[in-house]
Amino acid sequence: MQKKKSKENKDERITDFLFEVGTMRKLLRMHRQVLFTEDTTDSIATHSYRVAIIAWMIAKIEGADPYKTVMMALFHDIGEIRSGDHNWIHKKYVKIFEDEIIEEQLGTLPFNDLFDFLKEYEIRESKESIIAKDADIIDQILLLREYEWQGNKEAHTWLDGKRGPASKIVNRLVLASSKKLAETITKRDPSKWWVNIYTGKNR
Repeated sequence: MQKKKSKENKDERITDFLFEVGTMRKLLRMHRQVLFTEDTTDSIATHSYRVAIIAWMIAKIEGADPYKTVMMALFHDIGEIRSGDHNWIHKKYVKIFEDEIIEEQLGTLPFNDLFDFLKEYEIRESKESIIAKDADIIDQILLLREYEWQGNKEAHTWLDGKRGPASKIVNRLVLASSKKLAETITKRDPSKWWVNIYTGKNR
């Protein structure tokens, strides 16, 4: 697909893009509708941030390019700024013009990197793109485990698979290292990280 060249001044185009990226903080993810959790901290921005960190970790384990992997992970949902997030009910009825969005959103920037990273991510052939997608799923597993820990029965059902063991969310992962990490997440207490560091006294 041919990139569109922006007629704007380079700095103006970058500035507009940065303002657009800032709106990701305001866009809540739509699984809230069916997950019975009113979590206004779960935005496209907060999701993308943890996905990027997860992707970096797996890239290091897998010996992949951490930079490329992180950039794919960080920008994997950038198009949702313009299309909105859709849960799996919405997806049955809504058509998204992803190519058009990415062409106009990233293809008009004064450098090709982000556009190229996202196109590579969509093809899902390189190790980095596979890791980025696995990281996307693992962030959802982390979120579900956090909700499950709070007593959310629906989150527990999502983790185990609404259609039986074969549909467990862990089964959607590709890499063995991703699956191993995900299995640990499903068994680990979300509050375990601070158990040995909390104290009732100031230093």
